[in-house]
Amino acid sequence: MLAQVDEATAQAESVPVMAKSKGEFHIPSLDGLRAVSFALVFAAHAGLDRVIPGGFGVTVFFFLSGFLITTLMRREFDKRGTISLKNFYVRRALRILPPFYTVLLVASVLTLAGVLPGKLEASAVLAQALHYANFHMVQAGANGFAEGTAVYWSLAVEEHFYLLFPLLFLFLNRRGTTPRAQALVLFGLCAAILVWRTVLVCAMGSESIRTYVGSDTRFDSILFGCALAVYGNPMLDASTTSDRSWKYLLFPLGVVGLLASFLIRGAVFRETLRYSLQGVSLLPIFVCAMRFPQWGPMRPLNLKPLAFVGVLSYSLYLTHQVALYAMVTLVPAPIPRALLALVLAFAAALLIRELLDKPCARLRRHFNA
Repeated sequence: MLAQVDEATAQAESVPVMAKSKGEFHIPSLDGLRAVSFALVFAAHAGLDRVIPGGFGVTVFFFLSGFLITTLMRREFDKRGTISLKNFYVRRALRILPPFYTVLLVASVLTLAGVLPGKLEASAVLAQALHYANFHMVQAGANGFAEGTAVYWSLAVEEHFYLLFPLLFLFLNRRGTTPRAQALVLFGLCAAILVWRTVLVCAMGSESIRTYVGSDTRFDSILFGCALAVYGNPMLDASTTSDRSWKYLLFPLGVVGLLASFLIRGAVFRETLRYSLQGVSLLPIFVCAMRFPQWGPMRPLNLKPLAFVGVLSYSLYLTHQVALYAMVTLVPAPIPRALLALVLAFAAALLIRELLDKPCARLRRHFNA
């Protein structure tokens, strides 16, 4: 069982302290990483998809989600010796679902009103509402969704993952499984998913959409973050690796790994090994981002404007492509259209923050660990 990390211990063992902000713990650099992830997704959707890896932005969101939620579960288990599954699911529902359904409803109404192009199909909208939009896309593509809401596939992946993962985490911890063994289990699952992707692509001839959006083929992008949270967690565990090795050996290797994942263009690699290589490469990058937030390459992640974008990133992710499609007929030129859509998405995200996120955050406090 983990020991709580106080400030003196953290300084002695080089474990960063999670600063409290309005009663909640804040992990350095994570909001900045969210902002960068959203920027990648937005730029790709705005027309730069040939040069900007928008899909990688989603992968970073997955990794970050796994790390953060597993870290919070670790803290709860350490404090209480168990995890309240009821409270976990209620907190998640209050965080995710109000903006989720609000944006889906507004986008659907705008489509029916002719503001957004395209036509709705009941089966597609139902798939989004019931959190299986990703597998609907495998069977029928993105047809029938309100334009701009195809991004809901990634939320379906997360919903499926978090229905299952807390049960696994609780099982492993109640058995007294060591953190190192837990990480090995999670890395083993990542390896199994890689094998499954390879079977789908090489033996079954599955199309890229199957491996890109399927829950069973993308869970590893979240699991890599979970593995970092249970063993070698930069916020909870002392590092057995020197700061110099992290900064000048492992971090550069992570960057090289990511560059390789972007530059290798073979179809088989891109639908099999690419996600695994990105997950492994993100491990040292996340460690350095959190352990050394004031180190030169990581310092920009903690600038207040970038961090604020990270706070809004979920709502921005939900709304940005809807805003882009809403501007298609009004603003033909791509750059002005992208800028106006970004302003519109920010306005919508700020409204969601004030009208939904803040009231729901107050309710979530009643279900905190």
